[in-house]
Amino acid sequence: MGVVINQSIKNTIVTYLGFGLGAINTLFLFTRFLSDEYFGLITFILSTANILMPLMAFGVNNTIIKFFSTFKTRQSQNSFLTLILFLPLVIIIPFGTIGYFAFDTISTWIANDNELVKDYVWLIYISAIVFAYFEVFYSWAKVQMQSVFGNFMKEVFHRLGTMVLLFVLYLDIITVDQLIIYIVLVYVIRTFVMMIYAFSIKRPVIKLSKPANLINILKYTTLIIIAGSVANVILEIDKFMIGFYNILENVAYYSVAIYIASVVGVPLRSMHQITNPLTAKFLNEKNKEGLKDLYKKSSLNLLIVSGFIYLLIILNINELYRLIPEQFGSGILVVFLIGLAKLFDSLLGNNNSILFNSDYYRTVLIQGVFLAAISVLLNILFIPLYGLNGAAYATFISVFLYNVIKVLFVYKKFGILPFSENTFKVFLLILATAFVFYFWDFSFHPIINIGLKSAIIGLVYGGICYFLNLSADITKLLNTIFKR
Repeated sequence: MGVVINQSIKNTIVTYLGFGLGAINTLFLFTRFLSDEYFGLITFILSTANILMPLMAFGVNNTIIKFFSTFKTRQSQNSFLTLILFLPLVIIIPFGTIGYFAFDTISTWIANDNELVKDYVWLIYISAIVFAYFEVFYSWAKVQMQSVFGNFMKEVFHRLGTMVLLFVLYLDIITVDQLIIYIVLVYVIRTFVMMIYAFSIKRPVIKLSKPANLINILKYTTLIIIAGSVANVILEIDKFMIGFYNILENVAYYSVAIYIASVVGVPLRSMHQITNPLTAKFLNEKNKEGLKDLYKKSSLNLLIVSGFIYLLIILNINELYRLIPEQFGSGILVVFLIGLAKLFDSLLGNNNSILFNSDYYRTVLIQGVFLAAISVLLNILFIPLYGLNGAAYATFISVFLYNVIKVLFVYKKFGILPFSENTFKVFLLILATAFVFYFWDFSFHPIINIGLKSAIIGLVYGGICYFLNLSADITKLLNTIFKR
């Protein structure tokens, strides 16, 4: 667990730096420098591109994680990596051709009644491609156990670039139309930088020969497209559907709430960068004890850290919304529900890595497709009835069902659960802390209130975790910090 903790800590720091920049962008700059309609448009473009990303990547970003450790010689690795580089073009080129000849039809359907979207549909295609190849190059680095720089590019680079562009817009150096194009250009640059870094770690040697186990590789990569698409549909379909059914301003209000809630999932994202290749290695080596230990530890550590973050958010949410324009306040319930869904994700630890790197991914894909369909149907049902809250209901229900199925499936096939006695102690601690501090507020400026309340919650929550030794890894980390 040492390499996991080491890189997870670095990744968490980097990710929170990125989320800090993103928070400034989302909560303060976008909401003040841009109209709600254009803010919603940018969110709609990037969310739709994220839905398409797994398809454009042809699943190879997951395939490289699963199969790379099975190739032991340099020649076999080169043959495999050559295949990985070119497979996405099997999807990208036909899609681009269809899009070129049927652009008007496609753009009219996507735009629906939002005429503003029509002129920017082509950016969705470009964004989806660069998102896809970024993930491919990032996975290229991760299988060499190098995840920190890639995480910096994934979490910080584009947010810093967007912040600079927003200030340039504020100074009237560029127009809103140019801003949208330049934001996509930042993602293009990010992908090229990631490519250069990945190739510096493992230089590509083009070897056009058939890699061993090709049939299984192609089966996996074809099916894993569905897995990635299912996950992204559940995560992103709400923003797309709000933009499809409602005015674009509502996408802006919803995206602010989603952004706040997504902070709960940062530790999971950070730990996943290193637990994913480790899980694949344990599975390939049939190391069940190592897998079980990683499953339980990742779940407990993530629950403690993500639970603390969830508490900080929900116990300060009213003060936080006092800092941004009033019209964004309609998303408070969204923050509660999506934050809870993210906390449930964290409770599962490296569950996704176990499923998608094992031989049982086909069954899980079928279940995932079913639940993605449920998610779409729930959004269609709830959004017209409840607006933004309806999208949150749909997402929460979908995530809850999907996670329950995944936990039960791993237990059935591997005989392991992520829970322990300390899991339930942490749950009780989260509930007790929420109950004690929810109605406790200071009468100062919101920023001072948030700082004071967060410090007190941190001392109480962290102190109890430490003295009860709820996690040996976190206790060891804190001891190291105290000694320094």
